[in-house]
Amino acid sequence: MILLISDANILIDMEDGNLTPVIFRLPYEIAVPDTLFELELKEQHGHLLQAGLQVRSLTAESVKKAEFLNCKYPRPSIMDHSALALAMQERCPLLTGDKYLRTAAKSEGIEVHGTMWIVEELLNQKIIAQAQAKHSFDSMKEKGSRLPWSDVEQLLNKWS
Repeated sequence: MILLISDANILIDMEDGNLTPVIFRLPYEIAVPDTLFELELKEQHGHLLQAGLQVRSLTAESVKKAEFLNCKYPRPSIMDHSALALAMQERCPLLTGDKYLRTAAKSEGIEVHGTMWIVEELLNQKIIAQAQAKHSFDSMKEKGSRLPWSDVEQLLNKWS
C-alpha cells in the first residue's frame, strides 16, 4: 500500500467535507508526523486515529532536515516542514494545500497532492459519487477552505 504523508490542512478539509469516514478506504496509508499530530490535531481531531490515520516519528536526521527546511523556506510553518521532512524520510508523496509547502516540496523533488486530488481519487475508486463530492466541496467552502474554486467546478463538471 502506498504511504502518503499529510499536513494538518488536508485532514481538516476532509473533516470539513465530511469525508473522514471514507478517505481511509482509499488504497493508501495516510500518516502525519507525531509532533504535528500532538500540537495541531490531537485536541480537536484525535478521532482520526480510530478512523485510520497513522502517526510516525521523524528520525534525528529528519528533525535536522525539518530545521534546515525551515531556514531554507521561511513561509511554511515548522509543523509543515516536519511533514515535508517525513515525506522525504519515507520517500513518499506529500498531501498539502499550502502553496508555500507545495513549492518547497516540489523544489525538494517530493510529489505533492491536495484536497482535489483526494476527492478525485475517491471518485475514481467509486467510494463516493459526484453528488457527494459536490456536497463535500460545498461544506468545505462554507467552512472557509481556500481551494481554487474554479478548478473545483471543472472537476465536478468532469464527473457529472
